[in-house]
Amino acid sequence: MSEDFYCDEVLNGKTSVNKIIETDNVLAYYHTKPFYPVHIVAIPKKHIPSLIAMDESENELLLELLRVVKDVAAKVTLENGACRVITNMGKYQDSKHLHWHIVSGSPLK
Repeated sequence: MSEDFYCDEVLNGKTSVNKIIETDNVLAYYHTKPFYPVHIVAIPKKHIPSLIAMDESENELLLELLRVVKDVAAKVTLENGACRVITNMGKYQDSKHLHWHIVSGSPLK
């Protein structure tokens, strides 16, 4: 896998995804290899390496991304009773592109 699965595979159409919400700047879709019974990923369409790599010029994008995460989390919570919202950084981040996981249920693995 490349350093940035989201730019290299998802955003350029090499890997098709089941979209939940798409705006001009953000995409939320079901994870292609889920770790939970409900596993959704939300990403900015612009390459941003991680949450801590963002600068103030990207605040509007961050707010839009968080609105999408909030909407997806509300839907998952309504349908499943609970959810987790997770982002990773550093060595915990497999793909070096800012992304949020919205998950529900016990880990599948």
